[in-house]
Amino acid sequence: MKEDKSLKPSPKPNASWAFEVEKINAWAYWDQAFTPEECQKIIDYANGFKKIDAGVSNKGELNNEIRESKVVWITPDSDINWVYQRMTDVITKLNADYFNFDLFGFTEGFQFTEYNAPSGHYGKHVDSMFNGTVRKLSFVLQLSDAKDYEGGELQIHLSDKPEVMKKEQGTLIAFPSPTLHEVTPITEGRRYSLVGWITGKPFK
Repeated sequence: MKEDKSLKPSPKPNASWAFEVEKINAWAYWDQAFTPEECQKIIDYANGFKKIDAGVSNKGELNNEIRESKVVWITPDSDINWVYQRMTDVITKLNADYFNFDLFGFTEGFQFTEYNAPSGHYGKHVDSMFNGTVRKLSFVLQLSDAKDYEGGELQIHLSDKPEVMKKEQGTLIAFPSPTLHEVTPITEGRRYSLVGWITGKPFK
């Protein structure tokens, strides 16, 4: 009897042929997004405002075991619009090259954050919110010179071993907002950073 090859089962019954591969990276860098002088200008601007203790929820609840830092919210005005424009240019390019998210823009202010020794930190968390703004992409701008502090590492958790992000002054790190990450305790000195979130339509 002749074998009917048309009825032979596929050796890979679960095989698929995707039309297009999803282009989402775990994170991306932009080295020297801001010069040291520009970083200092941002620090000086933010230090002109009163800082508040950072909260851990939409309601601003304080919990030093989870998060210990001080923040200032920076919104667009004539003295800081140049930062917003630079961020727009950098984020637009990084998103096109590494994430390909459908983004609106910055619908929340930038968060200037100060971590102080011996225990400033922010434990493991994600930036995405339930029943809130649709944060798709997060960024952290390293404002301080890495020689000015010890510890205070931005770490991204994708497996048992965390990925340690660059600390060089002026480096911008971007990553999807649902990504688990933390800032480890700072043991010496002071660390300044600028944090923000880029929003878009709800994921489907």
